[in-house]
Amino acid sequence: MGNGDIRVRGIAARAGGWSARHRWAAVGIWVLFVVLAMGIGSAAGRVDVRDSDQLKGETSTAAHIIEEAGIEEPASESVLIQAKDKGLTATDGEFRAAVDAVIRAVDGTGEASGVTSPYDTRTISKDERSALVQFDVKGDSETAGERIEPVLKAVEGVQKEHGQVRIEEIGGASMMKTFDDAFGDDFQKAEYSAVPVALGILLIAFGAVVAALLPVALAITAIMATMGLMAIVSHAMPMSDTANSVMLLVGLAVGVDYCLFYLRREREEREAGRDAQTALRIAAATSGRAIIVSGVTVCVAMAGMLFTGLAEFEAMGLASLMVVAVAMVGSVTVLPALLSLLGERVEKGKIPFLHPQSKLRRNRGGVNRESRFWTAVLKGVLARPVVSVAVAGGALLAIAAPALGMKTEQLTLDKEFGDSLPIVQTYNRLNEAFPGGSEPAEVVVKAKDINSAEVKSALADFRERAISSGASRGPVEIKVHDAQNLAFVYVPLVGGSDLDRAGESLDKLRDEVRPATLGKVDGVEAPITGQVAGSKDFNDELGGAVVPVFAFVVVFAFGLMLLSFRSLTVAVTSIVLNLLSVGAAYGILVAVFQHGWGASLVGAEGVGAIITWLPLFLFVILFGLSMDYHVFVVSRIREARLRGRTTKDAIQHGVVTTAGVVTSAAVIMVAVFAIFGTLSMQSMKQMGVGLAAAVLIDATIIRGVLLPAVMALLGERNWYLPKWLHRLPDLTHDESPEPGPVPDSRRDDAVRV
Repeated sequence: MGNGDIRVRGIAARAGGWSARHRWAAVGIWVLFVVLAMGIGSAAGRVDVRDSDQLKGETSTAAHIIEEAGIEEPASESVLIQAKDKGLTATDGEFRAAVDAVIRAVDGTGEASGVTSPYDTRTISKDERSALVQFDVKGDSETAGERIEPVLKAVEGVQKEHGQVRIEEIGGASMMKTFDDAFGDDFQKAEYSAVPVALGILLIAFGAVVAALLPVALAITAIMATMGLMAIVSHAMPMSDTANSVMLLVGLAVGVDYCLFYLRREREEREAGRDAQTALRIAAATSGRAIIVSGVTVCVAMAGMLFTGLAEFEAMGLASLMVVAVAMVGSVTVLPALLSLLGERVEKGKIPFLHPQSKLRRNRGGVNRESRFWTAVLKGVLARPVVSVAVAGGALLAIAAPALGMKTEQLTLDKEFGDSLPIVQTYNRLNEAFPGGSEPAEVVVKAKDINSAEVKSALADFRERAISSGASRGPVEIKVHDAQNLAFVYVPLVGGSDLDRAGESLDKLRDEVRPATLGKVDGVEAPITGQVAGSKDFNDELGGAVVPVFAFVVVFAFGLMLLSFRSLTVAVTSIVLNLLSVGAAYGILVAVFQHGWGASLVGAEGVGAIITWLPLFLFVILFGLSMDYHVFVVSRIREARLRGRTTKDAIQHGVVTTAGVVTSAAVIMVAVFAIFGTLSMQSMKQMGVGLAAAVLIDATIIRGVLLPAVMALLGERNWYLPKWLHRLPDLTHDESPEPGPVPDSRRDDAVRV
């Protein structure tokens, strides 16, 4: 049996052994699974989350009222005509001529309806230097961005003929087009860059083309299969483009990581002199087990998003959970089969001069690849663990400190894109001339008889008080739908793009103006929606979900670590170190994007807030991903301890022998996440910077300094398990004893995998 039979147990070892013995069947089953998932998913089609399901609070109530009434609210657009010369006003002939030309041009496209003149609707600024031509885009509002191009071209044509005034278009459709173009370009850039970057780093890590291609191939096939599964599952739980993008990000990260863990261990065992079959058995029993433990932990963390009650988060959580599960299964089944098929050919395509910077040390009859750098670092850390904990822990707490003042909000157009897009400048000019006019609050009034005298009087009173209360400067527009007994009231909020001030105006409408007017009419519902209201309601809903999600993720992660390592100490320290890593990532986000410290380095000047969904999203993602490294390192430490090493020696051995793979995996993650930090959208930039910073901290300060220092201080207490917990299921039996240098060929009691 080669150069050493290994007694191994556990699902990872059995899966790897079966796949190695039935390699063509394992590969065939995987390919069939990917093809079937994609084919069935493509045939089923993906069902996306509806707007009414994404919202909560009053915004959700308003959306459902509109949906039940069967009203398709059109996308509204405005053309801002603004005098360039201070002496020119809306009453002058040149200005009027420009307004008339805009109305003719917009109407002539055939894409607009209800085109109104500012002289009829009184949408002229107080200084009379700005005016708005308003209209609706024909057809479905959700696809209006696809049809707005002819209108934008027509408005540009009018601008060329009237140089004395500035003529610019903005509204729901044009902003949708801008957002979709930027979002699409950004993710196309990220997707095109991520795979080559990962492949390049893997080439450096392995120094061989075939070995570098395997992790990328596994990640891509896992992503393809999950895309098909998402389409199938979406008929029960709707998905979204955002969920798809997050799935791609997570799938690439964990798919490459898991394969990397497995490959490096198998390679290490072969370098130690073991034959390919034995090396594969050991990799299956050790790295395979670590992959399953970390994969299940990541899945549990992702499942935390299902407790938010927000459809978008539920979609992201389920999509991420599925891709992690698929990548995990692929890593412990098809990967061993491929390695068995390839054998020594996995080293094909060697690249000269590309070899990991490490040294080979002979230990107890084996050869272990250890990092020179981390060997030196560990020597200092283990010599002075108290100082190491104090310095590293203190530094991370200092980095996390800014997170205590975190401010979250839905980013407005100017904050999302900065001044990089022309429409942002239009947005700012419109808000300056007509505060809140670009994204007004919308009051959806539902009554038994919308045309009754009592309701009409309440609507008129609401319009008057909205302005007199200081919540709006007007104009307040009312659109009545007689057949559905609905009225839409559009109220530009004082504060405009300043969401803090606009939020105060919204509170006045909800808490003062509405109760004193529409609230006095029996049977009238009047939920207030809009961009500002949506941000507030989303924040409120998300705030209520934080505690349940945090509790779920932490408790279940703790339980899994306890069962996997049968150590109360390891479980507790795992949770504390991961929370410290997440806190440091939060601190960096707040320092850069909210306080602006070093914001110019990433193009994030003037944002002043963290996008609402990011903190909870980051917690779940980072808590899951950080477990990859933690489980891998601690598994190696425990494995060495079970072989008879002292705890201190086991720590040294576990950290330095895993340093290469953890560093390679971290570099790939940081590089991929950093790509998102270069994108134009601030929400994507924040996500990329937060993820990259957290992974970098996790793979260096946490795993390289704090973890070994804390474990060194605890000594034998690392393996403490109270007697009353001994009845817990034992999930630790996948480790294999290390074979001696000269195996006894007469032994016949080895258990084949």
